[in-house]
Amino acid sequence: MGLYRARGVVVRTYRLGEADRIVHLVTDARGKVRAVAKGVRRTKSRFGARLEPGSHVSLLCWEGRELDVVNQAEVLDSFRGLREDLERMRAAAVMLEAADLLSQERHEDPDAYRMLVGALRTLEAGGSALVAPAFLWKLLAADGVAPALETCASCGSTGPLVAFDPVDAGVRCRACRRGIPVSAEALALLRAFGSGGLGAALAGEAQPAWGEVERLATQAMEAHLERRLRSVHVLDG
Repeated sequence: MGLYRARGVVVRTYRLGEADRIVHLVTDARGKVRAVAKGVRRTKSRFGARLEPGSHVSLLCWEGRELDVVNQAEVLDSFRGLREDLERMRAAAVMLEAADLLSQERHEDPDAYRMLVGALRTLEAGGSALVAPAFLWKLLAADGVAPALETCASCGSTGPLVAFDPVDAGVRCRACRRGIPVSAEALALLRAFGSGGLGAALAGEAQPAWGEVERLATQAMEAHLERRLRSVHVLDG
C-alpha cells in the first residue's frame, strides 16, 4: 500500500459521516476506485467541487485495504456544459451509472476509461442523442456480451430480422420472433456502433429510429446487469 497517481472520471458519490464523501471513479490504470474524500462537504474544502459526478480529474491517492483516500485532485475536464442542459445531463448520468456498475474494482481497464472520457467529451461538444446508447452498446461489447445483430439468435437465419430479444442478446427472424420489434433503420444504427460507421450517424440529423435505438440499448444493458438503470427512468412519469 502507498501513494499512487491516476486519472479518472467520478461516476458516483455518497455521503460518509458529517463532512466526508465516498467517490467512485473509473480510472485509467486501476479500474474502478472507491475512495474517501475527507472534509469535502465543508465550505472551505480544498477540492470538494472537483469531485462531483462527471468530473474528469487527476488524482493523488493513498491506497487503503478497502477504501483509498484522496490526497489531491485536479480537474482535467469539468464538463460544465453537461450540467446546463437537462437532456445531456441525463445522458451523462446514464453513462456514469452504467460504467460504475460494470467496472471492476482495482482491475485495470483503460479502454473503459477512454470510452467514458471520449463519450463525455462528445456529449459536451453537442453530440447527438446517440452518444449514450452507443456508449452502452460499446460497454456491452467490451464486457464480451455484444448482442448478435447479423443472424437470428435462435435459428441462425439471415432474415428478415424483425425483433430484438434482450435476454438472449440478439435479433430474431419472423419465425422465431420474440422480444421487442426492431425496425431496419434501428438495426442499421446498432450495427454502425461496432463497425466504424458511428461518426456518420452522429453527424446526421435526428431521425425517428434514434429513440428506438436508445430503448434497445437501454434494455440490452439492463438485461445484462439484471437491474434497471435508475438514471434512464428518473424523469419517467
